[in-house]
Amino acid sequence: MFEMTLMRYERALKNAALILGILSTVAIVQNWYPLNMFLSLPFCMIWMGMGWLHSERQLKWINILFAGFYAYGIARYFYLGA
Repeated sequence: MFEMTLMRYERALKNAALILGILSTVAIVQNWYPLNMFLSLPFCMIWMGMGWLHSERQLKWINILFAGFYAYGIARYFYLGA
């Protein structure tokens, strides 16, 4: 079921990931903290799904690692009160 949804929306998800990646890079360069984390987390989530869809183990695990870092950063941001 999950894989069928990924297959159906693969092109749209990859285009969304491209836009999120570009916006995240701009946020990093412009030092728009924490916007870069909020843009990077969904980017990683999309590419984790693409890793599962195409059995790209390395892509999947790298994005799981980075998604964890971004989730930690976002949680820390809210815990410390911005």
